[in-house]
Amino acid sequence: MDDKKDVLDLGPFFHGTKAGLNIGELLQAQNLSNFQDKKSNYIYFTASLDAAKWGAELAAGDAQERIYIVEPTGEFENDPNLTDKRFPGNPTRSYRSKSPLKIVAELASWERHSEEQINHMLASLKELRAQGKALIID
Repeated sequence: MDDKKDVLDLGPFFHGTKAGLNIGELLQAQNLSNFQDKKSNYIYFTASLDAAKWGAELAAGDAQERIYIVEPTGEFENDPNLTDKRFPGNPTRSYRSKSPLKIVAELASWERHSEEQINHMLASLKELRAQGKALIID
């Protein structure tokens, strides 16, 4: 992706999580997925603040929800779990990479989705899992 026209998105990029991390740390693939009981082959991120909020709100665990501003250190691709399955054309600006993401900042404050919206999304994800439709292309 040396040529600017080949770049999927210029960012800024976000990663929503419940992990407490430091500026300068690298987020890497091969960590436990928030949505499957396995290690993920990719690290996921987005150029949409709304999508990053969902990442933080739906992440596993009870820790504080966080959104980090990140920089990809290598090539990345559209996230096929969203672009192919749910949102053709990638309006959520969701991506994944096998290369690390460097944390450059943490958003100090952001407005969460409503509890009603979060509970609805959690119920929808639970239903998809029960139907065996919560498969992630990884």
